[in-house]
Amino acid sequence: MRTRNCKLLTVAGALVLAMMIVPSALAQCRLSKKLVKPASWNPQPRGAHVMRAALGRFDDDDDSPAIVGMWHVIFTAKTFNGSAIPNTMIDNALVQWHSDKTEIMNSARPAQDGDFCLGVWSRTGRFTYYLNHFPWLGGSDTTNAPSGIGNPSGPTRLVESVTLSEDGNHYSGTFKLDAFDTSNNLTASFTGVLSATRVTTSTPESELF
Repeated sequence: MRTRNCKLLTVAGALVLAMMIVPSALAQCRLSKKLVKPASWNPQPRGAHVMRAALGRFDDDDDSPAIVGMWHVIFTAKTFNGSAIPNTMIDNALVQWHSDKTEIMNSARPAQDGDFCLGVWSRTGRFTYYLNHFPWLGGSDTTNAPSGIGNPSGPTRLVESVTLSEDGNHYSGTFKLDAFDTSNNLTASFTGVLSATRVTTSTPESELF
């Protein structure tokens, strides 16, 4: 029995020593740390095991283009309340996607009616993304508002499924926009397509109109 226990201790000691030596050896060989995936030492009653830590679906080291940045986005509606309509541009917006997976849009509507709105996004594939976005309790158009500020309106939910181009300078996709009144009753629903071009330090204002 003593011999068996000594053998188990010897094997366990060799594994621990190997785990200490391998990272140093990789560094000396100048291999990128990105190639070294984390591992955890997970002792079990029946013996010792080296367990590779689980990786997310998409590695942060993925070298595909990122959607993070500033964009000029055109929204073109194709249906209204479930019925087909002629292609109608319903927004010409400036949008920022942030690395913390939040998003902000400066919509082309009067500032006094609420032209900024917020969203959150997730990555669904190497080049694909999903956005959940809320214009929140803005005002309606000012036509019937004597004060010049739109009448109160309820929230709107905008969802997008988009695909980023391989060069990272464009994206396109589909959207659905549902608008509600202040009692949370659905008042209007649009579906359509969108297209976006990245805004850079050399983008002139003429390209945004």
